[in-house]
Amino acid sequence: MNHTHTEKKIKPVVPKVQELINASKSVILATVDADGFPNPSYAPFVQVGSTFYILVSFMAKHTKNLADGRKTAIMFIKDESATKQIYARERLTLEVTPSQIERDSEVWNNVVAQLKQAHGKVVDVISGMGDFILIALQPVKGSYVNGFGSAYFVDAHLEIVEHGNDVNHQAG
Repeated sequence: MNHTHTEKKIKPVVPKVQELINASKSVILATVDADGFPNPSYAPFVQVGSTFYILVSFMAKHTKNLADGRKTAIMFIKDESATKQIYARERLTLEVTPSQIERDSEVWNNVVAQLKQAHGKVVDVISGMGDFILIALQPVKGSYVNGFGSAYFVDAHLEIVEHGNDVNHQAG
């Protein structure tokens, strides 16, 4: 008996990187302290071009890490309640370069106004507090996953540069 084995190819879902970002009000942060210990957190954000801006307090551990320009990654992830398969949850992970924006500069004023528009009047209060600083998170590279067999590499401009299937993916 002659059996022909055919593998079913999984067709990747068209990437929707910007749609995932637009559906998010906050970004998950992963920073590293001076001892190399990870400090996970989150912050509300606004996006200007491909740069993300967050207003954060020095009362939080991650703020010193960001202000010192330490290694940082961010993640946007689809809400669990809207996910059909928890193992294939849609997500965008980016390595970013953090930099502090000078208070009352043109960029500060523009971005704080956008944060207020996006997140409400509370931004007026916290932006006036001395312990809050504005941080720019400039993407370097990353990955976008939106299902099984649907992983992509992302560049600094949030554009898909390559399909990531079969890269570092091995059967156990």
